[in-house]
Amino acid sequence: MHIEVAKKKVGKSAQEVFEFLTDIRNFETLMPDNIDKFEVLDENTFRFALKGMPEIVLRLKEQNPHDKVVLGAASDKLPFTLTGSIEPIGDTESEVGLSFEGEFNAMMAMMIKAPITNFMETLSANMDKI
Repeated sequence: MHIEVAKKKVGKSAQEVFEFLTDIRNFETLMPDNIDKFEVLDENTFRFALKGMPEIVLRLKEQNPHDKVVLGAASDKLPFTLTGSIEPIGDTESEVGLSFEGEFNAMMAMMIKAPITNFMETLSANMDKI
């Protein structure tokens, strides 16, 4: 299953956005208002829960300086990745695109597509908080 949301212009350089996204503590700033829990487990891993949803543990899996940040599920039970692609627009502006990639059966995909899309759209909208 692949989900992509519209790219978001951010009034920060690609380097500033990259540094923000690779510090996993900063993801609490990007979370939706209905967050129930946010806990940093180590420098590369955090756990969060939204009201009415199970807890999700994300780990920083890959980072290409000033270009891409990939978070992935810490568990192999539901393998997926959330990728932030960063494109510089100038010295003080960049564009961030978020995409989700996961391996799910058809029933699971149908159940989670809308909540994941909404979650990603909120993360993207909150990029203004960087």
